[in-house]
Amino acid sequence: MGLREQKKRDTRIALSWAAIRLTVDRGFDNVKVDDIAAEVGVSPRTFNNYFSSKAEAIAARHFERAARIADELRARPSGEPLWEAISNAVLIGAPLDTKAEDSQPDARWVKGVRLMTEHPALRGEFLRAAMAAEEELAGAVAERTGTDVDRDLYPRLVAGTVSTAISASTDLWLRISPPTSYSELLRDALDQVTRGLPAPTA
Repeated sequence: MGLREQKKRDTRIALSWAAIRLTVDRGFDNVKVDDIAAEVGVSPRTFNNYFSSKAEAIAARHFERAARIADELRARPSGEPLWEAISNAVLIGAPLDTKAEDSQPDARWVKGVRLMTEHPALRGEFLRAAMAAEEELAGAVAERTGTDVDRDLYPRLVAGTVSTAISASTDLWLRISPPTSYSELLRDALDQVTRGLPAPTA
């Protein structure tokens, strides 16, 4: 990725995070595009170059994580076993805010995130982002396994499984008590998937 492309990607991530932070703090209906742009230090016009709405900006984080994981998977050594490569790629690419994601967020943040994800205006955007994210991951898996994402089930099944592991880990990390490391939860989820999800012992 060139310097220009990296700068654009960094701006996109910053806008998405600003939209999330402000929405958690104020509520979705009390945040304007101007507020998000000001938080990042850009103009509303610049915001509109990246996103068509604040809802799209919020949901973009999910797709950005998938894009990073796909990039990391493509960069893994060709001789590395598939699920080992996927686990390594996810552990590198899934967190977007490593300073926050290895600690337990406060109760106010958790409540805000839950309210945000339940807002009717965001449900459609989250669904679209999730579909795009799985498509991105499936493409990377297909390249690595020599399968065809348009004809074979395998890359789509793998992408869906990885997406579920990330979602389950994130949800549990927000709820679990006492607090635990996000990376450890994600590592555990990927390890269970790699082993074929064996039934837990009593």
